[in-house]
Amino acid sequence: MKAVFLDYATMGPDLDVAPLRGLFSELELFANTHDAEVAARIKDVEFVLTNKVRLPGDLLRAARELRYIGLTATGTDNIDLDTARERGIAVANIRAYCTASVVEHVIGTLLMLCHSLDRYSSMVRAGSWQDAQNFCMLNYPIRQLAGMTLGIVGYGALGRGLAQAAAALGMQVLIAARPGSSEPIAGRIEFGELLRTSDVISLHCPLTATTRGLFNAASIARMKPGAILINTARGALVDSAALVAALSSGHLFGAAIDVLPHEPPVAGDPLLDYAGDNLIVTPHIAWATDRARQNAIDELTANIAAFLAGTPRNRVV
Repeated sequence: MKAVFLDYATMGPDLDVAPLRGLFSELELFANTHDAEVAARIKDVEFVLTNKVRLPGDLLRAARELRYIGLTATGTDNIDLDTARERGIAVANIRAYCTASVVEHVIGTLLMLCHSLDRYSSMVRAGSWQDAQNFCMLNYPIRQLAGMTLGIVGYGALGRGLAQAAAALGMQVLIAARPGSSEPIAGRIEFGELLRTSDVISLHCPLTATTRGLFNAASIARMKPGAILINTARGALVDSAALVAALSSGHLFGAAIDVLPHEPPVAGDPLLDYAGDNLIVTPHIAWATDRARQNAIDELTANIAAFLAGTPRNRVV
């Protein structure tokens, strides 16, 4: 019953892991694990816990004792699921652990953009209000969310949570049909129609062969002029260069991006070099309130306890 957590630092400080430790005879928490270190760290353990460390097929085949991979994330694109299935390695993710956190982040960044909060705050700090001729300043747009149309791509727990919050704010909510699907689903509209009619589009779908680059130059050009794009899902859903071009030209009013195709973005990204004030870039924190991070550990613990009891829970393999 030996286990390793390969990238525990991604979970942040001050979490209760005592129940998790109680499941194993030995649990080693590594702050981070680089690619070159993975093979040695998983070689002789039965349980591997991770958030984002890549576990390709060759490493899974070499880890002869491995029985279980526990993810502290919903996405599974960092795991070779086919090899896990072939080897009989169980894989489980966690679900609905950060819905409130992500919804609050989306609404918060949307308000920052629509109410120009950063720009007005900067003006006040620079002394502009003190020199104003009137009691208020109206230098930048202030757009009301009530009455706007929000398009949601990906209607799992996160998409449903956002739809509920947006409706409470008076927004009209549209749900995209699954990209690449030809089967009509009641209550959902065709992707192109969502692009054309939405004032705001928020992404909550997984990264797959179908959704990679879903928002490229062509699809962004089809978005409603003056629209806003928010991505808290996976960075590779969006072509960064195409988004920069749309923000620079004014075709899009703004964007809030919490994820990039490569994280950390050590090789750079066009969005990091963009100087306009209609873009918010945050370092993959939409999911990461203190409560959501503890939820993730608790869900991981519950998944493993269920596996040990012979009861499948949140299994993807």
